[in-house]
Amino acid sequence: MEFDFRGGLDRLDLQLLAALEANGRASFSRLGAVLGVSDQTIARRYRRLRAEAGLRVVAVRDAERLGQDQWMLRLRCVPDSAAVIAEALARRDDTQWIGLASGGTEIVCMSRPRHPGDHDDLLLGKLPRTPSVVEIRAQQLLHRFYGGPSGWLRKAGVLDAEQTAALAPPHDPAATVGRARIEPEDEPLLAVLERDGRAGHPELQRATGRSESAVKRRLAALLASGAVYIDVEYRSERLGYPIAAVLWITTAPAALHSVGEALAAHDEIAFASATAGPSHIVVTAVVADTAGLYAYLRGPLGQLEGVQHVEATPFMRRVKQLTYQRPGR
Repeated sequence: MEFDFRGGLDRLDLQLLAALEANGRASFSRLGAVLGVSDQTIARRYRRLRAEAGLRVVAVRDAERLGQDQWMLRLRCVPDSAAVIAEALARRDDTQWIGLASGGTEIVCMSRPRHPGDHDDLLLGKLPRTPSVVEIRAQQLLHRFYGGPSGWLRKAGVLDAEQTAALAPPHDPAATVGRARIEPEDEPLLAVLERDGRAGHPELQRATGRSESAVKRRLAALLASGAVYIDVEYRSERLGYPIAAVLWITTAPAALHSVGEALAAHDEIAFASATAGPSHIVVTAVVADTAGLYAYLRGPLGQLEGVQHVEATPFMRRVKQLTYQRPGR
């Protein structure tokens, strides 16, 4: 992937973002040592990226590893109502990746209900009772081909294998790693990390009432099991990639997995999952401009054997990524 930095960021900015994708809790001194600059330089770049590129480092519960349902929702709304509904959805803890599409009359949203009742409350309760919502289409996500802990920036290749290995979190032999699960007593810990994935151990101690060693062990276990991962959000337009589109792809049944695996390797794809519903695969593509989207549709995607139909839904505006930023902030 070749970045032209039209968004105003330079190569070190991109390397820092990629390094944070690799280990969002690495110290500034460790990041500086790997990238060949001082920790003061890293600290300045980090603050600037937060202010100018919307950088957030946050903990994310991996619904797929936890065995929780995930849904892609398409809501068709009456004119002038979609933005208000999208903002209301964005304030919910169980939604991510919300965008306005189709001339501002459609909302695309990922829902990750933490409890079975949450899904019923949203799909069977609140949304059907919203008069401005005229159609609801929900597709359950079945198998992730790309996304989640695998960040889009790793496809840029700005970090070499040695740098990536040097950023790997240290192994804690005292941490017990079991199956991916989140216990009720983990909630205070995660509440802090979901706001700031780089929160220090003293803050985590205060929030949980545990000792520093206990906090370290439990966080290491959550990360090692895959129940939780540290993710990075930022405004891709600052990298020169302002266009995002959701692609709803229909495949021949026998080609479902091979097409999904091929899509995962495409530079343009930030997320890809098999779905249950009218389409078989849903992906998020990120490109520099509409010409780039057309080139991707007719080229890498159009040439995949087994693809039968594609519907492209470009976002007019992204309302929420991992976290909700209120308009004007």
